Amino acid sequence: MEKVWRVLMLEDTPTDAELAEHALSKAGIHFISKRVDTRSAFILALEEFRPDIILSDFKLPDFDGMSALEIVKRDHPEVPVIMVTGAFSDIDAVALLTAGAKDYILKDRLARLAPAVQRALAAEQVVRARKVAEQALVKSELKYRSLVENSGDWIWEIDEDFVFTYCSPRVFDLLGCIPEEIIYKKTPFDLMQQEEAMRVKAIYAAFEAEGKPLRLLENANLHKDGRTIFLETSGMPVFDSQGICKGYSGINRDISGRKQAQARIQKLTRIYATLSHTNTTIVRAKSRDELFRDVCEGAVKHGKFAMAWIGRVDEATRRVVPVCYDGNEGGFLTDIDIGIDEVPNGRGPTGIAVRENRVVIAEDFVADEQMLPWRETALKLGYHGSAGLPLRFKGKVAWTLTLYSDEPNYFDTDQLELLEEMSVDISFALDNFEREALRQHAEDERATALTQLRNTLDGCIQMAATVTETRDPYTAGHQRRVAKLATAIASEMGLGAVQVDGVHFGSLIHDVGKIAIPAEILSKPGRLTEIEFMLIKTHPQAGYNILKGIDFPWPVAQMILQHHERLNGSGYPSGLKADEIILEAKILIVADVVEAMSSHRPYRPGLGIEAALGEIESGRGTYFDPQVVDTCIQLFRDKKFNFSDD
Repeated sequence: MEKVWRVLMLEDTPTDAELAEHALSKAGIHFISKRVDTRSAFILALEEFRPDIILSDFKLPDFDGMSALEIVKRDHPEVPVIMVTGAFSDIDAVALLTAGAKDYILKDRLARLAPAVQRALAAEQVVRARKVAEQALVKSELKYRSLVENSGDWIWEIDEDFVFTYCSPRVFDLLGCIPEEIIYKKTPFDLMQQEEAMRVKAIYAAFEAEGKPLRLLENANLHKDGRTIFLETSGMPVFDSQGICKGYSGINRDISGRKQAQARIQKLTRIYATLSHTNTTIVRAKSRDELFRDVCEGAVKHGKFAMAWIGRVDEATRRVVPVCYDGNEGGFLTDIDIGIDEVPNGRGPTGIAVRENRVVIAEDFVADEQMLPWRETALKLGYHGSAGLPLRFKGKVAWTLTLYSDEPNYFDTDQLELLEEMSVDISFALDNFEREALRQHAEDERATALTQLRNTLDGCIQMAATVTETRDPYTAGHQRRVAKLATAIASEMGLGAVQVDGVHFGSLIHDVGKIAIPAEILSKPGRLTEIEFMLIKTHPQAGYNILKGIDFPWPVAQMILQHHERLNGSGYPSGLKADEIILEAKILIVADVVEAMSSHRPYRPGLGIEAALGEIESGRGTYFDPQVVDTCIQLFRDKKFNFSDD
C-alpha cells in the first residue's frame, strides 16, 4: 500500500493552497493536508498533525516563512520545508536555503512543486533510514556489550586448541575465577575433574570434526573452593574463509539448582513409591509377618534403599531384635547390636526412634559420631545414611523399620514428613490386625449364635409341624411335602435367600391351625357335613391367631392366614383377590393344592401328579398365580421334581 503523506501548509490565501494541492494530486502524490495561517496554529499543527513535509508562504500578515523555518529546524529538524511564494529575490532565496529550506517554488510556476516535494521526501527518507540504522547499530553494540557483561550466563570463546580467547565476568560468580586467569591460559577441560574432562573433550572433538553446534551439553565443573558446579553448555562453531572450524563461541548456564531439584524430585519420587507400595501392602496383607516382609521388599525395590529391616523391641533384653529384612544385608544384622537405652549402641536412629517415638535420621555415617558403633560395617556395605521409624502397637513402640541410603545427606525435611506418614500408616495397620482379629472373633461368635438360633427355630417349627400331624395322622408328611415343593418353586422363581427361607418355614406349619379342630373331624373317613367343613375352614384364622404374636423375620402368619385364598376372591377366610394376597402365600396355595390332590386321603385315593398339574393349569390366572403355576409345572415336567424323598 502506497504511503499517504501528511502535508502542512502555512498559507493565508485559501485559493493558493488549493492550487498547490491540485498540483500534488495531479502528480499522483497521495496526501492529506492541513492549512494554517498564524504562528500559534502552525506550532500546534507541528505537534498534533505531525507533518511529513511543510509548504510555507514566505510572507503572511502576522508571520513569515523564515520564522517558521527556524521553529521547524529547532523543534522538528527531520521535517523538510519548501517555500512557496509569489515574489522572491535571489538574496532571500540564498538566505532560506542557507537556513535549511529544501527548495523554493514561485506560485506562478507550480508545475515545479510536485517534483520538488518528491525529491525532498525521498531525500528525507534516506536521511531518516541512515539515522535509524546508525542508532540501531550503536544501540545494538551497547546492548550486546551490556548483555555480555551483565548476562547471568558465562559467555566465552575458544580457539581450535580449545584455549579460551574470551571469558565474560560471569565466570567468577560460577567458578571463582577471574577472566584473566583463564583467557589464553586454560581450556574448558582444565576446569573439570579428570574423568569428566575426558568425557567432555571427546564430545567437543567429535563436534568440531563435523563442524556441528553444541546443544545443551551438561557437564560438571570444579569451583575454586572444590565444589561441583553443574553447567549446561551451548556453542556455535567459528569457521575460517575455507570453511574450517577454528573454534567455538558459546555460553555456559548454571544448572546446579536444576540438578539439585531433579535429585530432590527423584528422591521424593522414590519415597512416594515406597509409601504407595506400603499402603497397597497394608490393604492386601493378611498378617503382620506378610506386612513386614512386603514393606521391606518395597523399600528396596521401589525406594531404592540399600537395605531395609524391621526389628522387634525386646523389653526383657532392652534390644531391637531383627525379624525380617530385604536388600544388601551382607551379615550386617548379625554383626550389630542395637539397644533401646541411652547407651552408645542405643544412640543411633533406631534406638532413638524407640525412646522418643519419632522418625530419626543419620545424614552421614562418616561425620556422625553417634554412628561409631556401626560405622565400619555400614560403610563396607555402602551404607552412608539411615532413618529409623517407630512402629506403634496400642500406642507403644513395639517394632522399628530402619532404612539405609547409599549416599550421604539423602534425607531432607520433605522426606522426613513422608517417612512420618509411613510410620503412622504401618502403625495403624498393626492396630488394625488386632481390631480385625477381635472383629473376626466376634463375627464367628455371632455366626455360631445365629446358627444355634436358626437350629432352635427350625426345631420349634418342626415340633409344631409334628404336633399338627399327630392330630391329623391321615395327612402325615403333608406339610413337609408342601414345604419341599413350595421351597423349590420359590428358588426357581429367583426369590432371595431370606424370602425362600420364609416360604420354607411358613409351609412347614401352614396347617398348624388344625390344632383347634376336633380330631374326630380331621380323621373322619367319609364326607364332612356342612358344619364340619365350616369348622375345617377356620384353621387358617386359627393358625394366624397362634402365630401373629411371634416376631418372625418372614410373613409366616400372613402365609398361613391366606393359604386357602384364590385370585378371583373365591377363597377363604377373607375372600382376598390378586395383589391382596402376598407372593409367599400364592406359592404356598399352589404347592398345597398339588400335594393334596396327588396324595391319598381316607375319603379318596390319590389322583396323581398329572391330575394335580391339570387342576392348577386350568385355574391359572383365575384361582392361581400364573407365574407360580408355570414354575411348578416346569419343575415337574422339565426338571423331574418329585416327593419321593418323603
